[in-house]
Order: sequence, then structure tokens, then C-alpha cells
Amino acid sequence: LKLLITSPDILMMLGCIFVHSPSPCNTSDGVDLEDLAATNTWVIMRSSPCSATCGLGLRIQELCPTGLAQANGTTCHVRQVQCLQSWQCGLRTQTVVVGQRVELDCLEEVMEAMGRFAFIVSWRFARGIITTDNSLFMQHDVPGLDRVVLDPVREEHAGTYRCDVQDTSYHKVKRMYKGVKVLSSRVLSLDFTKSLIQWEKPGDLWPNITLVTGKLYPGNTVQNMVLVSLSIAMVIAMIIFVALFIFSYWKRVTEQQPTFP
Repeated sequence: LKLLITSPDILMMLGCIFVHSPSPCNTSDGVDLEDLAATNTWVIMRSSPCSATCGLGLRIQELCPTGLAQANGTTCHVRQVQCLQSWQCGLRTQTVVVGQRVELDCLEEVMEAMGRFAFIVSWRFARGIITTDNSLFMQHDVPGLDRVVLDPVREEHAGTYRCDVQDTSYHKVKRMYKGVKVLSSRVLSLDFTKSLIQWEKPGDLWPNITLVTGKLYPGNTVQNMVLVSLSIAMVIAMIIFVALFIFSYWKRVTEQQPTFP
């Protein structure tokens, strides 16, 4: 006889002994502490978090023996079990440019490790919009079953793809929405590094424009322009000074002349 019980079960049964209350002991499914020493039981000592926040994932558990198994010197061992926190994964979006290759994977790494043929995958498509409204989706045939491959991607591929995953018992284990935004290559380049290189080399963007990389004017030309400007400014200043001097002299002479009645 081989049983698998968890640590809370043992704590509950120990509480039954010390409290002397038969009511909680009835929930132990007929397993008594006196029988533990005579049976081959395993207790889950440690359990890791689920490897996936949505959809099926894997959990690592450490099992240790009690009773006869422990007396026989059996050591603890580790096992992997499936876990499911939530089967709804929500909406994920991505923006691509026309001509690129886009691959939408529904099972992803964790579920593929369990075996892609252990699941039933169906796809639906809402063309031209990013949404989670299930009434807007139409059935979408996918040759690859577990993934949608758009190679090359075109503007009519824009929209929301919904994948539903069921196990062999037809229980839903995952639903995910993937929104795809497609931009024309003539409108905008999303490659920052490539765009930066193009902006640093304008000749690639405007081949008909002649680029001047040296100085627009020689050094002596600039020097001559500065000297001419200073000379003109000095001449104008002298003319203004002479005009003010003549005006002040004329005004003084006019004031000194006698006036006759």
C-alpha cells in the first residue's frame, strides 16, 4: 500500500490527538496516525511556484518517505507536476513592418516541453482591429496548428489573433490574444539603429543633393569680410561724429548773434 499525503494532513492529524476532538479527524479520509508507520507513505516537503503565470506550467516538488519507506532507507526524490494558475493570458501586442517574418506561438516553451500533440489548439482572427471582444472573431485555419507564421507579413494580416488550448479531456487550459500592428515600410522605420545610421549619412536618403563636407569659405575670405565690415562701421561713426560737431557749432554761432528790434 502506497499513500501520498501532504504536510498539512499530518499537522491536522496531530491536532486531533492533542485536542481530543473527533470532528476534524473525520476529514482525514480514514488515514490514522497509527497506520502511517505500517504503510509506505510520501510527504511533499517542498513545492516550487508554477513556472507559468497563465496556461499550463510545471511545478517541482520534493517528496520524502515516511513509515516503511523511511525505515528501508529510501531517500527523497524530486518530480515535476503540471500546474495551472489561470487559463486566460490576456492581450499581447506587437508592431511590425511589411515584409518581415512574424511567428505567433500559442503553446510556448513550457507547454511544448509537455508535448504539443497532447493539446488541441484552435485559432480565431479579428481583422484590422485590436480587441478582446469574442463576438468579433472568425475561425482562422492554421496549417501549423500551434503557431501562426506570416512570412512575409502584409497589411491585411493586421488584427488580433486568439488561440484556445484544450487538453485531451477538452478542458480549457489557455486562451491568449495576440495583436499585430502592421506598418508600411515607406511610412516609418522601427529599427532605431538603422535609422540613426541613415540620419548620420544623409547622402543615402537624398542622392541628388551634393554634400559639402569642407569649409564653405576660405579663411582669407572670411578675414577680408570682417575687415571690410569694421572699416565701414568706422567710416559711418566718423560721419556721424562730424555731423554732430557741425550741428553743435552752428547752434552756438546762432545763439551768439545779436538780435535787433
